Amino acid sequence: MKYIKNIKTLFCGSLLLLAGGVSLTSCTDWLDKDPDSIIREDEAFKNFKNFQGYIEEIYSLIPSKEMVNYCTAWNFGDDAVHNPEGYAHMDHQVDLGNYRNWYTNSQCWLNGDRSSLWRNSWYCIRKCNLGIENINSMVGTDEERDLLLGQMYFFRAWWHFELMCYFGGLPYIDKAFVDGHIPELPRLSFQECADRCAEDFERASELLPLDPADWDKTLVAKDNGTETWNQLRANKFMALCYLGKCYLWAGSPLMKEFEKWNKGGQPVLLGASQNGKTYDYDEKYCKKAAEALGRALDLVAKGQVSYKLAEFKYASIYDHEEKTDELKNKTYSGIFYTEGDGWKMPGVDEAIFRGAHPGANSSNWNCAKIFGPKVAGIVEHDNIIHHPTGNLIDQYGMANGQPIYLVENGHYVINPKAEWDPTHPYKGRDPRFYHDIVFDGFHYVLKTDGLNAAQKEHEYCSLYTDGAMRAVDNGSSTGYFIQKLVPHQCNIGDKWYDWGHNLQTYLPYMRLADVYLMFAEAMAGFSHDVKDLKTVTLYCPSVSAVGAINALRERVGMEGVQDNFLDTREHFLDEVRRERAVELSFEGFRWCDLQRWLLLTEAPYTEKYSHEFERMQNASWFKKNDPKDAQVANFRHKSLIKRHLEAKHYWFPFPEKDVYLYEGFKQNPGW
Repeated sequence: MKYIKNIKTLFCGSLLLLAGGVSLTSCTDWLDKDPDSIIREDEAFKNFKNFQGYIEEIYSLIPSKEMVNYCTAWNFGDDAVHNPEGYAHMDHQVDLGNYRNWYTNSQCWLNGDRSSLWRNSWYCIRKCNLGIENINSMVGTDEERDLLLGQMYFFRAWWHFELMCYFGGLPYIDKAFVDGHIPELPRLSFQECADRCAEDFERASELLPLDPADWDKTLVAKDNGTETWNQLRANKFMALCYLGKCYLWAGSPLMKEFEKWNKGGQPVLLGASQNGKTYDYDEKYCKKAAEALGRALDLVAKGQVSYKLAEFKYASIYDHEEKTDELKNKTYSGIFYTEGDGWKMPGVDEAIFRGAHPGANSSNWNCAKIFGPKVAGIVEHDNIIHHPTGNLIDQYGMANGQPIYLVENGHYVINPKAEWDPTHPYKGRDPRFYHDIVFDGFHYVLKTDGLNAAQKEHEYCSLYTDGAMRAVDNGSSTGYFIQKLVPHQCNIGDKWYDWGHNLQTYLPYMRLADVYLMFAEAMAGFSHDVKDLKTVTLYCPSVSAVGAINALRERVGMEGVQDNFLDTREHFLDEVRRERAVELSFEGFRWCDLQRWLLLTEAPYTEKYSHEFERMQNASWFKKNDPKDAQVANFRHKSLIKRHLEAKHYWFPFPEKDVYLYEGFKQNPGW
């Protein structure tokens, strides 16, 4: 975005520094304006160019979950695990129930050294409020004023909402307090706070251009030479999607049940899978969510926006090699990384919301070296590895649309309709499994010239029980690595993490696939007749709830939702939830999903396990055959970590100093 390049000069030599009171010690420090830390308002807000420069900083402060520090953790659910050298990271602290560790954990995006959701949220909310209060100081056109206000309303809601996902309801800050007095603003419930977010998302949707292409058509873009530079800017479609997400979260089982606490009662947060509360949505909010998300999907179906699902067309699925040169960096993989394209921002046409471009070679030390085996230096740097659990692997079902496992009485049981063969566990799987997951026999290092003898022994992955890549310290304790976000060619032989490959990674906050998933869930949240899930309705004339899930499966070449999951809304919700686990795997959504479904404390989601098996072929077999066809023996689960989480672990605690500021700001229960 061009404005960012000149932000320092636009701010007349004085950026809005974090010294203005956004330290971790108190979420209200930022309320007080330090005159020495604030630019002169007559300069910042006098015209559109300066005002937009003021807003540009907000884009740059959107945390990159992958690049908080040299090695980060953002998957807090049952889907990921670090090897022991990474146990200090926040995902393992969540395993231990040590949620307070987020205060000081510099490797956690909630409070990272380089990028912090907590600090940046309060700072940016204040920036939005200060800008909104000074909008009439700007000399400019109605279009310029609408664009500025639309962005500030969007971001005021977005920062509040991101905090709410982890901490619950907050005071909704809609003023830039300046007098040094701590206002005793009430802490709203999640649903009350969501209503306030929704008001701002609605305002933003009314003021902003429909999508990036429409931003390019504005007089502002033409006058300032920013055509084609607006891909990352807030827009109407983005606001509409977040409006739907905000309402769906407010209507989810946890938020509905937690309203009891806000009214002086005691929520029932345990035993949700047994008492049925995991399927108990707030129908009012789900209808609002379906309406907003349905409007968004209808715009997509009619071709009125530039967003669309990325193609899934590969000549080699394991190597993410596209079928044609024209598809390079434009397929499913291109949502998460680009290679050999001048550090182009990933996302293709599917990513809806991302932060500012992280810059050239930013993936090298932050992200590109934390997913693969460190044995014999196959992947350089230290021994910290972030890899998938057996739990996540089991979410990837079969190409016939059936899940491998069903959950019954807190246990996984094999689904007989899956036709899954435990002696050939990787055969006939969901095609996304082959794109995302590195498994036994996988050809990991393609270029072996220059490797030493020890490294050449690990050209193919040995991930069977007691295999060379199963060492806990420098291999995989679960039997798998992941390459969804970073390709396996980031290794000592192929060296895709070297400068010359221009590898650029970025994890989007929202992409179109998620909108399809949320729409399906919202519809199931209030539909009493399962027939309503199979047919289009007024909520979206273009796609049904079932059709939304099938759209994601059809693009990868697998069968849609099967009839045995279309008999009840509960069974359909089970498949929607599994589809979220697969489609959004390792993207940081799993903890929030288990949380809002009231499953965070429920078996079997409280146990992380590995897959153990014996290899039946010798090593040379894999050089001539597809690893998915390999036969194994004694395939089984082995428990690695058991989470002993309580009701209090459904929310992260606030820092202690915050909850002692005034009586109305209460700590989350149990903390």
